[in-house]
Amino acid sequence: MTEHQRPSWDEYFMQIAFTVAQRSTCDRAHVGCVLVRDRRILTTGYNGAPAGLPHCDDVGHLLIDGHCVRTLHAEQNALIQAALHGVGTEGATAYVTHQPCLTCAKMLINAGIRRVIYAGNYPDEHSRAFLDEANVELVRVAWPRPADTVFQPQQS
Repeated sequence: MTEHQRPSWDEYFMQIAFTVAQRSTCDRAHVGCVLVRDRRILTTGYNGAPAGLPHCDDVGHLLIDGHCVRTLHAEQNALIQAALHGVGTEGATAYVTHQPCLTCAKMLINAGIRRVIYAGNYPDEHSRAFLDEANVELVRVAWPRPADTVFQPQQS
């Protein structure tokens, strides 16, 4: 009989975040987020245009200073889903395919997120500093998928 090795909880939820990222509608970055508390999924989110508006995949990017402003970020969508459905996020963990940007970090802090587990790097020292100052644990995990190649920031 072969021995089946189950993933750790962090690996399990990170796999789900990468699956959620496949729903992204912006080809510049496929980012997924899963909010979890007590090993239960609260909400998920991926980056894409606001509901009812055209997607980057359909009409192209709206770039300002090298960033696509047409889309909401995965973390923002996960938090919005929690708000829309009356789901509290205090004390939860965010599993994100990429390190949160500064705006998302601030939103996660205010939503009471206590841990952020991510795979792909995002070049934002302020984000890391804010999360650290707010005592939010930030953990980068090694991941077999090359998450860093998914996001390539545009040079301004």
